Amino acid sequence: MGLGMDWEKGQGHYPYQAGIDAYGNGGFRFAGMSHRGSLLCLPEGMFAWDAAAPEDIDAAALSRALASSIEVLLIGTGDEIAPIPRALRQAFRDRGTTVEAIATGSAVRTYNVLLHENRSIGAALLAVVRARV
Repeated sequence: MGLGMDWEKGQGHYPYQAGIDAYGNGGFRFAGMSHRGSLLCLPEGMFAWDAAAPEDIDAAALSRALASSIEVLLIGTGDEIAPIPRALRQAFRDRGTTVEAIATGSAVRTYNVLLHENRSIGAALLAVVRARV
């Protein structure tokens, strides 16, 4: 299967929300393609995400997610769980979105389950080198 048309143009956008087939080695596999780097998964599609470390996670980095109509946003904070600033959590809460910060592997697994259940879900996933099983 080929890459999405926007991904081929280097825009880092796949126009559909998709389950994550694999993660690790600094990236993700989904929809028959591979992406190196962090990933933002929303009902509007899959997007390359510039965040590389927990300290990069702020309102600017998550502006696309803040504009999306989702019930839950899972934030995969890398190998370990990292706190999300209170003001950022409140910004999502004000929009009716629950935010859960968990390790990237747990976020991927939970995202896939909730997506399969047709829930209104989003995930902001920091890339990790090693997948934990």
